[in-house]
Amino acid sequence: MTRPLPDAPLDRGQVRYTRGRTATGTRVALVTGASSGIGAAIADRIAAEDGWRLLVSGRHRERLDRVADRTSALALPVDLSAPEGPEALVQDAIRAAGRVDLLVAGAGVGWAGPFATMPPIAIEQVVRVDLLAAMRLVRTVVPRMQAERRGHIVLIGSVAGTVGVRGEAVYSGAKAALGVFADALRLELRRAGVRVTHVVPGVVDTPFFARRGAPYTRRRPRPLPPERIADAVWDAVEHGRNEVYVPAWMRLPVAVRALAPGLYHRLAARFG
Repeated sequence: MTRPLPDAPLDRGQVRYTRGRTATGTRVALVTGASSGIGAAIADRIAAEDGWRLLVSGRHRERLDRVADRTSALALPVDLSAPEGPEALVQDAIRAAGRVDLLVAGAGVGWAGPFATMPPIAIEQVVRVDLLAAMRLVRTVVPRMQAERRGHIVLIGSVAGTVGVRGEAVYSGAKAALGVFADALRLELRRAGVRVTHVVPGVVDTPFFARRGAPYTRRRPRPLPPERIADAVWDAVEHGRNEVYVPAWMRLPVAVRALAPGLYHRLAARFG
């Protein structure tokens, strides 16, 4: 049986808020899951652009501080699995910068193994972090974005949420729900000036697999560097894309599932 590895205890420490308003013309980006992996790469990518004030959030204080130091960002450590975590994070962000123009919900956890042996606490943890925390973050930032008639929400999904992966039933289910949430939310907010992007990465070379309790052992597809996902996120923000698969060929199994379900299920039984 495998299970997610425990992370270091959260230490919120002392958050130093910058007094005064964000400079006129400067946009504010809040990136969750920024202490490592895809989230850290996205923080690096945004920091390379002019005109942004960056806020980064994660559970591991030491790693988050390192990311904040190299990106000149403000670190806002929080445990998003706690019921009050998402709302507290957005309140901290508003207190620090006055608003959030771009929310990148990149925090995620996994668990690998047979569903019949998955501990109930692991089920709850995956659903709380990968789905509920993202929904609560969005619920907290959306009213302000609607009032200002601008804003962009980026939800980091997974190909496991589009085709399902053996041994990752709950993770696949949570990411599938996140994708449908993105679609529905986009329809709701399209006239309010708020964009919603769903980014669907394939296999990415990050500490995610070690923390879920099982390494990635397949020969294909080969893991992508997290910077590839970060570039796709930035492209989506610049061009207002609704949904992005990385790599793009990951759309193929989705298309096969829709157009030839019998073939898809035969292939999934063999290779999934």
